[in-house]
This record gives sequence, C-alpha cells and structure tokens, in this order.
Amino acid sequence: MRQRGASGRAVLGATLLASALLSCAANAGNQAPATASFDSGRAYEHLRRQVAFGPRPAGSSALAQTREYIVSQLKAAGIAVREEAFDVKTPIGQTRLINLVATIPGRRPERIALATHYDTKLFREFRFVGASDGASSTAAVLELGRLLKSRQNEFTIELIFFDGEEAVVDWNRNNDNTYGSRRYVEAAQKAGTLNSLRALVLLDMIGDRNLNIRRDSNSTGWLNDIVWASAARLGYRSNFPAEETTIDDDHMPFVRAGIPSIDIIDLDYPAWHTAQDDLDRVSARSLQIVGEVVLDALPQIERRLAASPAPARR
Repeated sequence: MRQRGASGRAVLGATLLASALLSCAANAGNQAPATASFDSGRAYEHLRRQVAFGPRPAGSSALAQTREYIVSQLKAAGIAVREEAFDVKTPIGQTRLINLVATIPGRRPERIALATHYDTKLFREFRFVGASDGASSTAAVLELGRLLKSRQNEFTIELIFFDGEEAVVDWNRNNDNTYGSRRYVEAAQKAGTLNSLRALVLLDMIGDRNLNIRRDSNSTGWLNDIVWASAARLGYRSNFPAEETTIDDDHMPFVRAGIPSIDIIDLDYPAWHTAQDDLDRVSARSLQIVGEVVLDALPQIERRLAASPAPARR
C-alpha cells in the first residue's frame, strides 16, 4: 500500500468529522450487532504462525506454506475455498500468483467481500516478516470467517486473500502493485460476476500496538461513516480518530470498478517496511479492536445494501 501525496508515514491532514460520526452513531442505534465474540488469542496465533514461516514474498515457498495454512484453517471452519492462480509479469520476471477466495453463503446470493493480502514485501537487504503488514489482517480475516460461518448473514460473505499486493520493486512504476486485487476485478468483469459484489471491506496493517486508523479519503464515504460510528459506539474513538488521509491499496481496483469499498489500515506505523515489523510491534488487543468493529459494522452494511438495489456495472 502507499499513502498518496505523503513521504514515509506523513499524514496528509486532519479533518474533523465529529458531527457526522455522532449522527451516524445515533442512526445506527437500532442495528443488531453480530452475537459471536472475536477471539483475539486465536487471531494472534494465526498471526504468529505466519511470522514463523519467515519472509513471504510472492512466489516464495514460505508464501506457499502460508497459503496451505490459510486453506487448512478455512476448511477446518467448514468454509469452502478455492485457489485462483494466474501468471503476471513483474520487474524481476514472470511470477505465478494465487488468490484464495472462500464463500460463506447468506440469505442473498449478492456478496460482501472481506479481504486482505497475505504476501509480504520482498527485501533482499534485511529479513522482513510483516507481522502487521500482511500477517495481522490475514489473521483477523481468518478469525472473522470462523465467526461469520456461524452467523445468519443477510448477504453471502466472500473472504478474499490477495496475493501480490506488495510492489516487487517500486510501487510507483509500471503498476508494480496490487496484482491480486487487479486480477480479481478483471476476472469478475469478464465473468459477469461483479454486479453481485455489493461492497468490499479491506483490512491491512491492523496489528500495531499503538493502533491509529485514519479515514481513507479513497474509500466510500458511507462505509467510512458506518465503521467509524461502530468504533465510537464500542469505545474505540482513540483508535479510529476523526482524521483523514489518502491510501492506495487493494481496494482501489474495486473503487475504480464502482464497488463501494473501505480500507481499514494503520499506516501510522514506524516499523512499516522495516525489519522491526515483528511480533514485538503487534498486539492481540489491536486485533481484538478491529475484529469487534468489523463485526459491529457488518450488520449495518448489510442493512444499508438491502435497502438499495444493486447498480448495473459494466
């Protein structure tokens, strides 16, 4: 991912949105939250297992181990999963990437996607294990999937684990980024299945001990409002401040395709893309906070989508 118009972790600016959040929180008061509880200990174990595989760049044996682990956990939860393999040309040559797509049937066939990337950035000069950047969001999606499997979902839930989010060399050159999410959207457009995808909730870099998630201005406004209202209602205003930044990430191919999308990401993270992004910098508590917020927000997202017809997309 990249913070647009910023150097390193610099924040573009702060936009106070208190009145909008209060209004959204008031309107959401009658929404029924999910009843199952997010298990941060289980999620942290998923994170730890990924880190134990070591650096996990696209095409690596460690990423293959990670993929096998993800598939095994989904199957253990009774969730059907498929692999979507494809070849891409990168700055260092042809690489085979594999997205994982799991499906939890709901009352409606229309889908809400809950997504993450599971690769880590390639660094030759140091060992990068991506405890927050890659492992944390993957861990959270696995735990959320387990819970959502036992929940009565209005919409079908699709869990997507993107390969190749990270740039192989340079994010800003020759589309060297978001390979898996771009492939997913392109394939869905060709297959004619994009119309049934109603929204995307993307998680990325959510493990920081000092969790500080800003609203992404590239994300869909009403999704931001729902998520930030959930955070406020649950007592997590300090972790979801009313400030704004602009992020390029795996949600952007969906945004460009007209899919309502949100990126829940903490880029205010000193260990980002350094050897210090390890277990010492992440916490189960941060996973718990994000997991609770997503579980609280999902029924409201469903209600919003159920009240409006699906738009036609090309």
